[in-house]
Amino acid sequence: MTARWVVDEVTPDRDVRVEWEPISLMFKNAPEPGSDRHRTTSRTHGMLRVMESVRTELGNEGVFRAYWAFGTHIHNDENLFDFDVAEVLAAIGIDRGHARAFGDGSWDGEIRRRMDAGLALVGDDVGTPIIAMEDARGNRVGMFGPVITRVPDRNDSLRLWDGLVAVTAVPGFWELKRTRTENPEFGERPAGVPPL
Repeated sequence: MTARWVVDEVTPDRDVRVEWEPISLMFKNAPEPGSDRHRTTSRTHGMLRVMESVRTELGNEGVFRAYWAFGTHIHNDENLFDFDVAEVLAAIGIDRGHARAFGDGSWDGEIRRRMDAGLALVGDDVGTPIIAMEDARGNRVGMFGPVITRVPDRNDSLRLWDGLVAVTAVPGFWELKRTRTENPEFGERPAGVPPL
């Protein structure tokens, strides 16, 4: 939801360029082998490997295309396990050969390096999403969140973005939080991701 918010509602009206970086819930949470959580995080971790492979050929733009397509199948189609990663890549015009990275642990060092760089900005006791930016003093800062259950309309989206930018500039600011009382509403399927 946070990615949809930034891409769909914030970037058209703010000078924001998004660099997509991985965070592996497999590395972060170390789920017990054999558990349902291990099964799901193994699947998403494999997709991170694929995205890092794509990055080597197509850079940030390719990572975004793969992330957007995988996320659409997972969230909009409610289908984490029943799509073929190679087919998704082919459907969005990316060489399906990158799907070989799914089971290739040699990508894990790069995933961990990139993930650790993000966590160094926010601390180890958070998850995803993390947004990093340069604050008003020119320092690179990061915040966990915002965690949202739906994409706000354009005006609220921009207010939310501007508020996030504002709190990053306040020394000593750490956290805002309230209990979530609703499930995510993923909205319409993003354009450009064909169904399988």
